[in-house]
Amino acid sequence: MSCASPDEKKRILVVDDDRFNIQLLCDVLKSEYSILAAVNGASGLNIAKTKFPDLILLDVVMPDISGYEVITELKQKNATREIPVIFISAMTNERDEEKGLALGAADYVTKPFSIPIVRVRVKTQLQMAGYVRELKSCGLTDTLTGLPNRRSFDDRLTLEWNRAARQKEPLSVLMADLDHFKAFNDTHGHLQGDVLLQATAKALRNSVQRSTDFMARWGGVEFAVLLPNTDPQDAWIVAERIRLNIRNNQVRLPDGQSAAATVSLGINGEIPKPGRSIHDFLAAADEALYAAKRAGRDRIYPEKAEPA
Repeated sequence: MSCASPDEKKRILVVDDDRFNIQLLCDVLKSEYSILAAVNGASGLNIAKTKFPDLILLDVVMPDISGYEVITELKQKNATREIPVIFISAMTNERDEEKGLALGAADYVTKPFSIPIVRVRVKTQLQMAGYVRELKSCGLTDTLTGLPNRRSFDDRLTLEWNRAARQKEPLSVLMADLDHFKAFNDTHGHLQGDVLLQATAKALRNSVQRSTDFMARWGGVEFAVLLPNTDPQDAWIVAERIRLNIRNNQVRLPDGQSAAATVSLGINGEIPKPGRSIHDFLAAADEALYAAKRAGRDRIYPEKAEPA
């Protein structure tokens, strides 16, 4: 069930067994939001899990499962955990409100509700959800390059490591470090060093082609690329593409001249096995990177990767 509204609007899911309440909320909110509706808890859960609304207005007492049960299940699932929920209920006891908020509701409105109050609380919760998303994005993104940061990479690596272990598939990682970056900074200035880091990030994006691959700024002038279901030989092909793209990437200098940098890369690829840890996996790639540095820079180590 839905009330037709433009697709670009924020989506609000109304879950209530009283169709009059659904229609009233739809009439009140449809000029600003796209409204989805469900007349019972089970349908509401199904819509939430498939349509991922931006906010849910949820009744407590319903004939199949209660709103408390609905929010409990929503908060247990990663995909729906962050959706803000506002209870709209005829249960006015303070203990009922306390229970709803304790289960994770963002707000609790009692029936009969005030239309202006509902509008304001919906707007407030959508704004708060937007602020939270922005904060989380800032916490997972490197502000200079726009790439995911170390924390984001660690989260993704844990996910991919466990998946590779379950499916017995190879997982490869590339560690890349810009060569002689201090000399570049000393010669051209720190602002140009920042430009070089941004250009390196762009070259990485242009080098990695699959949507399942994941790159991040590891820290300083070091970058990491995670390649799921990729053996070391295929990882070497990606590493060579990165090396050449960075070497051929010219950075414009204030005096009109241009400069380029080179990069050293280390590869490790394996099928996760019992007794082997993520730390071991990364340490092997890091050792390979420093082997490339010791061998003269602007190169990949191992030069010919062995099968996982």
